[in-house]
Amino acid sequence: MNDWHSWAAIAVFLSAYGLIISERVHRTAAALGGAGLMLLISATDAEAAFFSEHTGVDWNVIFLLLGMMAIVGVLRQTGVFEYLAIWAVKRARGRPFRVMAMLVVITASASALLDNVTTVLLVAPVTLLVCDRLGLRAAPYLIAEVFASNVGGTATLVGDPPNIIIASPSRADLTFNDFIVHLTPIVIVLTAVLVLLCRIMFRKAFVFDEARVAEVMDLEEKEAIRDHRLLYQSLAVLAVVVVGFVFHPVLHYEPSVVALLGAGLLVAVSKVETGDVLKEVEWPTLAFFAGLFIMVGSLIETGVIGELSESLANATEGSELGAAMSLLFGSAVLSGIVDNIPYVATMAPITNDLVTSFGGPESGPHVLWWALALGADLGGNATAIGASANVVVLGIAERNRQPITFWQFTKYGLVVTAVTVTISAAYVWLRYFALG
Repeated sequence: MNDWHSWAAIAVFLSAYGLIISERVHRTAAALGGAGLMLLISATDAEAAFFSEHTGVDWNVIFLLLGMMAIVGVLRQTGVFEYLAIWAVKRARGRPFRVMAMLVVITASASALLDNVTTVLLVAPVTLLVCDRLGLRAAPYLIAEVFASNVGGTATLVGDPPNIIIASPSRADLTFNDFIVHLTPIVIVLTAVLVLLCRIMFRKAFVFDEARVAEVMDLEEKEAIRDHRLLYQSLAVLAVVVVGFVFHPVLHYEPSVVALLGAGLLVAVSKVETGDVLKEVEWPTLAFFAGLFIMVGSLIETGVIGELSESLANATEGSELGAAMSLLFGSAVLSGIVDNIPYVATMAPITNDLVTSFGGPESGPHVLWWALALGADLGGNATAIGASANVVVLGIAERNRQPITFWQFTKYGLVVTAVTVTISAAYVWLRYFALG
């Protein structure tokens, strides 16, 4: 970081980050303003910002969100979210903690099969309706679901975008089953721990009104469905999209392509108005992501993130355990500050060099890759902009007039991240070092 571009890029990023935290201006305005300044000071250029695979806007993420938001917009018109809300309240007997525990487990499980962003797009509308029916504040439930989506998404190759980056043939060359064997066991433990943490952190959110619970218990959920034909069409298309996500490693279609094809097919076969569908898209959230990608890409272009990552790698001093712990905790910290997708894209080549320096994987995938995945995925829970799912849910909450502030999210996120990463560190040490 010897030239002025690096320091200028840091100044712009920290200024934009400060505005996002302070909420003096809307986070989308802060991100787009920061992106514009990065281009103005030549910390990046149009080619790198819009077309580079590693330092530009991740269009796969943008169009995945666009496609799934459109599908969710059509589903909303069927009444299925009201149906699921009533069903969930009845199964939990109207008890708020039971509702939260159910939503956390469902979200974590679904995030392992879908990606975590798709999962929160589907679960968040149900949560808002559940809370509305019971007269509860939605923020604690939405925040808990974000945590669950990032924890559950860690379990599989398709669950969290950083895992897809790590697993690619040019990096770790890992399979779907590799993630199941190495990460799913600890994710099951972390999900149980998360439920307990939610019981403690959100204990004040579990006060409920017996009268409102009784009203919901008397409802017939089937009556909530407004358009059965549209529901069947939507569920059929959603099933095809889910299959496309799960078989991504075999079909080699990017999730964004699958989502866009699904959205286009659903609009084509149904009678919904295209304009009505597009109104459901969270355009400010998509613009925020674009600005954030450009800002982080500028830090990569100027070498800032590379130097931070190399410093992290050099701190290991030849110790494999030290390298694993440095990757785990260092990635958790950095992924809470910048989005974990561009961070992992930058860190993967450095991790690959570290793996090679330790002799490479002798019997299966190397522990350093799992340390990187755990740190980046779980570290995304630390702040409101640490992972894509966080930003999406904050956008949904704001649109439904139940805004979640940066600090409201982050004060819980730091606790969850500290606990889950520490438990993961114990798991890495026990499985890969103590037990060989």
